[in-house]
Amino acid sequence: MQWTKLSERSVYENRWFRVNLADVELPDGRHLDHYLIRLRPVAVATVVNDADEVLMLWRHRFITDSWGWELAAGVVEDGETPEAAAAREMEEETGWRPGPLRHLLTVEPSNGLSDARHHLYWTDRATWTGPPADGFESSRRAWVPLKEVPELIARGEIPAANMAAGLLMLHHLRLG
Repeated sequence: MQWTKLSERSVYENRWFRVNLADVELPDGRHLDHYLIRLRPVAVATVVNDADEVLMLWRHRFITDSWGWELAAGVVEDGETPEAAAAREMEEETGWRPGPLRHLLTVEPSNGLSDARHHLYWTDRATWTGPPADGFESSRRAWVPLKEVPELIARGEIPAANMAAGLLMLHHLRLG
C-alpha cells in the first residue's frame, strides 16, 4: 500500500530546514495535505579507546528541556561529505581529531515527518588537539564505558534515538 505524492510546495524556508506541503494520494484514492520537513543531512562521530570507552558529550537540549549523553554531531555543509563533516564536528565539539572514520550506520530518525538522514561514524584512534572550539555545545565531555550504554539508554540518559541506535551498534561491534 503505497502513498503517492502528487505535488509539493515550500511554505517556509531558512538555511537549516524547509517546511513543505504535499498533496498525497492514498491507496484508496483519497487525498490529504501532508506537511513535511526537509533537512540537511547530519553527520555524527565518536572514538572508542583501548579501554572500550566511548567519547561522549553531556548536554542540555532546550527544545525538550532534557539532559543526556550524545555524540558530536552537526549538519553537513554544502560541498562537504558526511564523513568530512563528522570529523570536523568531532574536533570542534570535543577537541579530539579522529583517525580514519568507519561508517557505523545511517538512520532516518523521523521519516513520517522529515527526510532527515543521520550518518554515524566511529574510529578507534584520535589525537587531542586542545580545548574544543565549540565547547559551548556541551557541559562536559567524558569517556564513558561502552558496556554501560544499554543501561544508560534504559535509564533515559541517552534520549536521542540516533545516538542510542549508533551506540547500541557500536556496543555490539566492540563487545559482542
